[in-house]
Amino acid sequence: MAKKKVVKVAWLLLALVHLMPTAVLFAPDLAMRLYDVAPAGPTGVLIIHRGALFLAVMVAALWAMIDPTARRISSLTVGISIIGFLAVYARAGLPDGPLRIIAMVDAVALLPLALVTRQAWRRPAFIVP
Repeated sequence: MAKKKVVKVAWLLLALVHLMPTAVLFAPDLAMRLYDVAPAGPTGVLIIHRGALFLAVMVAALWAMIDPTARRISSLTVGISIIGFLAVYARAGLPDGPLRIIAMVDAVALLPLALVTRQAWRRPAFIVP
């Protein structure tokens, strides 16, 4: 039973990692504060849309927290988000500023990601007829 709670907490942590970028969707002015990007400009529109995509990632993590059948696809979705950013950040030369903070958070999130991914893929998938 304790192991199930640890896995649920790990999924919750992965959802919380995506909370701030998701918040930009609902509060576009955060684009300026978080990323130094004007919300009304072309880049701001993309950042706000990015918030919608992060909402999908966050929902996937929360869904996986309560529904074990969603854990495989959710581990892929969240993994692509976290590992994808870290790869892009590294390819950009590990720049300073807000991106470094995001990279540090994502690097810490690799631990719960590894836990939930291992748990999701270690046994046969539950098949619904």
